[in-house]
Amino acid sequence: MNKQEKVDFVIETLSSRYPEIPIPLDHKGPYTLLIAVLLSAQCTDVRVNKITPILFAKADNPFDMIKMSVEEIKEIIRPCGLSPMKSKGIYGLSKILIDKYQGEVPQSFDGLEELPAVGHKTASVVMSQAFGVPAFPVDTHIHRLLFRWNLTNGKNVVQTEKDAKRLFPRELWNDLHLQIIWYGREYSPARGWNLENDIITKTIGRKSVLEEYYTKKKA
Repeated sequence: MNKQEKVDFVIETLSSRYPEIPIPLDHKGPYTLLIAVLLSAQCTDVRVNKITPILFAKADNPFDMIKMSVEEIKEIIRPCGLSPMKSKGIYGLSKILIDKYQGEVPQSFDGLEELPAVGHKTASVVMSQAFGVPAFPVDTHIHRLLFRWNLTNGKNVVQTEKDAKRLFPRELWNDLHLQIIWYGREYSPARGWNLENDIITKTIGRKSVLEEYYTKKKA
């Protein structure tokens, strides 16, 4: 297969397996999505979805969030890890949203990335999932899969995002981002990986990845 045929194969496979695409993080608007994505750093979506109902019962908007102290926020989100940094970020960005944006989440990458504890990946998720703006958020899982599929050199997530945007049609970015996440969880995880179930990697995967897999399997 040439590169375009590989891209087409990925699109067709993901579209057939995930015609309907649920969003992994539970939320009910741009603000709660922003907080949920922030909490998901180095934490599973499953755990985040257990913690956010507790947090959002007390504050599902920036006005209520700053009524709590950083310490109170930290105690609630402690199970998500990195709670000292995340609690300061949540409090700080909530205050900025009130002071600068009348409590609304800005609908721009620049506005989002200026907020405390909000990086490019978090901003990309919010822009794509909350506002429908084409974006291709790349986390470690998407980075891993695109490397396995020989669609990026895998040097860093910045390069992987550039490669993904160059290879895939812009109108598919938002769907593909989520489809790749679900596919990775179901068929191509970092651990407990069974290549026989991973039709995409088995068909178009990087030679070195396939050789390493079978070498480990024989050992």
